[in-house]
Amino acid sequence: MADPATYRPATGEIPTEPGVYKFRDAEGRVIYVGKAKSLRQRLTSYFADPTGLHERTRRMVFTAASVEWTVVATEVEALQLEYTWIKEFDPRFNVKYRDDKSYPWLAITVGEEFPRVQVMRGAQRKGVRYFGPYSHAWAIRDTVDTLLRVFPMRSCSKGVFRSARVSGRPCLLGDIGKCVAPCVNRVTPEEHREVVQDFIGFMAGDTAAITRELRAKMRAASDDLEFELAATYRDDLGALDKVLEKQTVVLTDGTDADVLALAEDELEVAVQIFSIRQGRIKGQRGWIADRADDVTTEDLLQRAVMTLYEDVAASAVPREILVPVIPADQEAVEELLAEVRGGPARFRVPQRGDKRQLMETVRQNAQQALARHKLKRAGDLTTRSRALEELQEALDLPSAPLRIECFDISNLQGTEIVASMVVFEDGLARKSEYRRFVVRHEGQSDVAAMHEVITRRFKRHTAQEPDPGEEGEKKRFAYAPSLVVVDGGPPQVAAARQAFDELGVTDVALIGLAKRLEEVWLPDDEYPVILPRTSEGLYLLQRVRDEAHRFAISHHRSRRDRSMTRSALDDVTGLGPARRAALMERFGSLKKLRAATAEQIAETPGVGPATAEAVVAALAGAPATVAVNTATGEVIEEG
Repeated sequence: MADPATYRPATGEIPTEPGVYKFRDAEGRVIYVGKAKSLRQRLTSYFADPTGLHERTRRMVFTAASVEWTVVATEVEALQLEYTWIKEFDPRFNVKYRDDKSYPWLAITVGEEFPRVQVMRGAQRKGVRYFGPYSHAWAIRDTVDTLLRVFPMRSCSKGVFRSARVSGRPCLLGDIGKCVAPCVNRVTPEEHREVVQDFIGFMAGDTAAITRELRAKMRAASDDLEFELAATYRDDLGALDKVLEKQTVVLTDGTDADVLALAEDELEVAVQIFSIRQGRIKGQRGWIADRADDVTTEDLLQRAVMTLYEDVAASAVPREILVPVIPADQEAVEELLAEVRGGPARFRVPQRGDKRQLMETVRQNAQQALARHKLKRAGDLTTRSRALEELQEALDLPSAPLRIECFDISNLQGTEIVASMVVFEDGLARKSEYRRFVVRHEGQSDVAAMHEVITRRFKRHTAQEPDPGEEGEKKRFAYAPSLVVVDGGPPQVAAARQAFDELGVTDVALIGLAKRLEEVWLPDDEYPVILPRTSEGLYLLQRVRDEAHRFAISHHRSRRDRSMTRSALDDVTGLGPARRAALMERFGSLKKLRAATAEQIAETPGVGPATAEAVVAALAGAPATVAVNTATGEVIEEG
């Protein structure tokens, strides 16, 4: 790794104007692209004390071997150039939303003499009007098939169109009334374009005017006793209603907007977009991206917006863009979108009403997409094998860690200390092998608790004797793991290593996984092992650690509820075990019981007014408590 001091530019050489900068590695590859309102202020921050930098930023600076910059006139130009360079150089330390352009669109080639409606994928082209995107191509074909009976425009390919012109005979669609057959001059180009404009108007949301016109024609035909024509108009109205039924109304004010939401964790981010036109959902799309650099939610959202509106027609950019947070460079992005749209485009964070509910729906879709992605990734045999191989190589293990055990500590202000042990075999959770521990010495730190739990786990593992402190004494530990993971950094690793040394355990690898920066710590190493953010091995370790955390918290909550109930209600006169159980069954938790009045408590069978008053007095004098996981500082639940 390069020393940043070897390529740090002199502060006076860096301009103060806005611009875009590139970090390159020793081979000249661009590894990071960024923009700044002031290049000098931004670049000098990278060469500050390395210990003050975020871990991912520090890795990037030490991986780079040179830095260069380009001055631009405005922040909008900087935004455009940054995005162009990210696409061109594909830097490893930038977040990149990979829009594979695979979403199907309903497209109308308005630039041709006889426009055609069709399904299109890929980058959007000039002279084409797009609607969507749709989740499936069959949904477009179903919509088009229904609308062609009302708006019989051309839908055939160029080859079919040329053949019909040469033969002078229309295709089947022309014969059955789903095309006005401009190929054989049944209509003029102008008349065909009128049909196309009606089709476009309906898809763009001008449905009320079209349905009013059809109803008027139907009534006029009926008045003229042309009942067959009236029936045709009636069937056309039914076809339009069928299409409209599939497009859910979500905003009653007829708003045109795009709604963006994110779901993110330390390794990945999911984006979901709903396209709303005339208050109806016209399309939905989404992406998953690996997080390679240290960026805020505002930055992630800005990059999603830039990806969404890359190379789109003016009509694809709505006036209003609903977002969970305002993008990092709001004014510059809005100005850029206004140039594309030919009119104002504004970001808005909905606070209440239908738009807020819609934002929550999109956010839930993003969370589900991220969960499905992780589930699919975890269930793939090839991916799991690659993850185990990556861990073997990164940790210098003699073989792939086919059995991994992870330990996590959870406590309530130094009391009710519990621990969890989860087991993954061949990259999959082995829940029958999970174990829970109650730490015997209360008041000790989570580091000391980790030492105790590791000692108890490995003290008798060769003899296969049960640990009397383990929940379910009849359960026995299985064979020793290839790798032990402790939730935490150097202190937790040192405690586990001390337990190994005291027991003479030498055939089990040991690491710690620090949650905040996802650093992998080895015993006695001064610096952590940094796995790439796209590493399947790191992803597996994260899943193992998160599962141990979940299992420890669920254990802790069950014990905490029992102990808090006993300690708060034991001294109430006249309240025995049966009545305590009745109270907890009726109110569900101590928190709800504390909020109840004496009259409400007295409604519990077996509890009289005097006992209810005593319960209220006892709970009012009981101290409030907060359950905290000391390894992460996370507040679990207030009591």
